[in-house]
Amino acid sequence: MRSLDLLKGQTALVTGANSGIGRAIAVALGSAGANVIVNYVANPADAEAVAEEIRSGGQRAITALADVADEAQVQAMFAAAVLEFDTIDILVSNAGMERNAPFHEMSVGQWDAVINVNLRGAFLCAREAVREFLRRGVRPGISVAAGKIIFTSSVHEVIPWAGHVNYAASKGGLMLLMKSLAQEVAEKRIRVNSIAPGAIRTPINHAAWSTPEAYAELMKLVPYKRIGEIEEIGRAAVWLASDFTDYIVGTTLFIDGGMTLYPGFETGG
Repeated sequence: MRSLDLLKGQTALVTGANSGIGRAIAVALGSAGANVIVNYVANPADAEAVAEEIRSGGQRAITALADVADEAQVQAMFAAAVLEFDTIDILVSNAGMERNAPFHEMSVGQWDAVINVNLRGAFLCAREAVREFLRRGVRPGISVAAGKIIFTSSVHEVIPWAGHVNYAASKGGLMLLMKSLAQEVAEKRIRVNSIAPGAIRTPINHAAWSTPEAYAELMKLVPYKRIGEIEEIGRAAVWLASDFTDYIVGTTLFIDGGMTLYPGFETGG
């Protein structure tokens, strides 16, 4: 089977897909043969550019405006996607945000904003995906699974992050959302997993890699001594969504150059 055919005949919905990691995942899924719904909450022109890139490779793609933290908007997005493509086979719950502050200065608004998008949004989107997968069941000849859910988590589902307590809490919660959901729906042939990026070159963390000094400081946290690229996350998402990984259930795939090996202890602490 050629890599371009890995997801042929399937449809994927990717949240937060108009930039960064979400964009790379959406494009990679399209390159692997999937039709793609490109979700966004701002910058519609960027979302349309992603959709057009996917279309240029021969796949269908549409954009979908929806705040993943809003139940009605999520339900409307899924309904529109099913109307357009008949069903959804793959959900990549990628939308996420940061609102950083020292803990004693963190506002309820900062806490709620991050938890609502990163955790509530993942719950709402996954719930709609599971409902669709259960309604439709396995599609013989398309995939051996009834559906695949991939959450974009973070190394901070296991690594504490001072000054980012809301973000770390959301990703720690996402880890057990993923595992508990995977346990619950596995018997229905629905596979649920997570991808946990480490230091990846994206616009949101530009300051961490844009100068030689910042890059050198960042590399103290990465045993492999290079930053990751968004295309590497996209390729991993294709692999996890494919039948090649049909026996991978309830697992977090860390893509971090070894960051979760705690490099501060590499010489004995």
